[in-house]
Amino acid sequence: MNSTAPTGSRPFNLYLGFGVPLLIMAVLLIADPTALDFALEKLAYSPGDGFIGKHSYWLEDILHDRAKQAIILIGLLTIVSFIASLAFKRLHHLRRPLGYMVMALALSTSFVTPLKALTGVHCPWSLTEFGGTEIYTPLLSERAPTEKPGRCWPGGHATAGFAWFALFFVLRDRRPKLAKAALIFTLTLGTVFSVGRMLQGAHFFSHNLWTALFCWIISLGSYCIVLYRPAAATKQPLGAPFQSSTNTATE
Repeated sequence: MNSTAPTGSRPFNLYLGFGVPLLIMAVLLIADPTALDFALEKLAYSPGDGFIGKHSYWLEDILHDRAKQAIILIGLLTIVSFIASLAFKRLHHLRRPLGYMVMALALSTSFVTPLKALTGVHCPWSLTEFGGTEIYTPLLSERAPTEKPGRCWPGGHATAGFAWFALFFVLRDRRPKLAKAALIFTLTLGTVFSVGRMLQGAHFFSHNLWTALFCWIISLGSYCIVLYRPAAATKQPLGAPFQSSTNTATE
């Protein structure tokens, strides 16, 4: 990577960037994923014993509780860093990328709770098919009568992983190789968190897939608003907010 700042953002096909996840969302709504969800979840369930990860110390205490705490801490450090970039002149070049990170992470982690309350979808462990007492209903169907509405769509813990799509977008114009590594890291982390909760009976596969799609669209949308500058439409380099008083070394 050159030490000079780029004249704009690297080429990015926004039609594909937004279109593919929106198409997948449409498919999920039109072609009910119930059969796939149940088939995958039954692999983690043993009648009489329950879900294989129900009492797992590793899945609950480490991969869920401690991992979530670590992600929250990193998010708080990002907010503190953004505030510092506003207060200290020597950090001013980081205002835009840090502002983007705060915006993308905040939006990616704030949509889950309202949607859970709005949809009332139950977790697998609450359903009669998996030893619970609640009747399963697809996402767009009317909920069966219950005294305890579900709070399981979309997947919550998965956002702690997939929200970091923001790392890919904040790096893609200045550190392409590192951006690819960040994308792989995010996909891996989100998948691990998702599978862990599926093994515990907390979510179906589609719940977590929806989370990944939402997080990608939010991160990309925030990138378009804050960082994306098509080369032909800008006179000043996109790298200006990133650029410090000394040039960065070539990767």
